[in-house]
Amino acid sequence: MTAAKIMIDTNIVSYLMRGGVEAKAYARYLKGKILAISFVTVGELYYGAEKAGWGQQRRMKLETTLRNFLVVPYDHEIARTYARILVAGKSLGISSNDAWIAACAVRHGIPLVTHNAKHFESISELELVTETVPSG
Repeated sequence: MTAAKIMIDTNIVSYLMRGGVEAKAYARYLKGKILAISFVTVGELYYGAEKAGWGQQRRMKLETTLRNFLVVPYDHEIARTYARILVAGKSLGISSNDAWIAACAVRHGIPLVTHNAKHFESISELELVTETVPSG
């Protein structure tokens, strides 16, 4: 029997890297699952490291962390799904990156774990998993 997959938003990966209360709050949703992240999440994490001027040690930790996830790459069905999500969500303020992340989850029929549910709640075909833990 294969473990179920679950998509993880960028903020959840950040919580896991830092540890703490947020990481603990989401651990129950992740345990025993194949943890997937979008190719966009990889870019967002590298962007965050670059913007914050991370040193070599923190960048190596990021590289090591990324090896723990199945990275969902671009494909044409994800691009079509992205287009539908973005057109439907533009008036509701969905960002381009969030639309890509959601498209990866929708295309593969897997839930998205996020602490930013409001960014995604307008996407009817997306199953969201979230907590009400205050982020710090």
